[in-house]
Amino acid sequence: MIRVTETLSLDEEELEFSFVRASGPGGQNVNKVSTAAQLRFDARRSPSLPNDVAIRLMRLAGARLTKDGVIVILAQSRRTQGENREDAIERLVALVRQAAERPKPRRATRVPAGAKARRTDAKARRGAVKALRGRPIE
Repeated sequence: MIRVTETLSLDEEELEFSFVRASGPGGQNVNKVSTAAQLRFDARRSPSLPNDVAIRLMRLAGARLTKDGVIVILAQSRRTQGENREDAIERLVALVRQAAERPKPRRATRVPAGAKARRTDAKARRGAVKALRGRPIE
């Protein structure tokens, strides 16, 4: 089990890994060894996630989300498979942790009457200044 928050954890069996050749650091091995980790997590069908968290997670995933509701994370910044695998898991956990936070509900507010009055007064003053710039009336 991968702990995300105190109340939320992901089952490791829900994560699907595949390893592909990475671009970037690796020296002579870069063209021979598949070190980049591609993590696939089915957010839509995950029994570990509550429905509201899954919806927010899919919205946060953006371009990493497939049309089937699978989140794909590619980790290739490290030199070994193990390190890239851990990096991909950390990034998924960070994304799920962000989705687990409930957004603060917006409370509707009104513009105070004083602010409206100050705005209209300022507009009237500005208009008067501009009116004085015109040609004198004969």
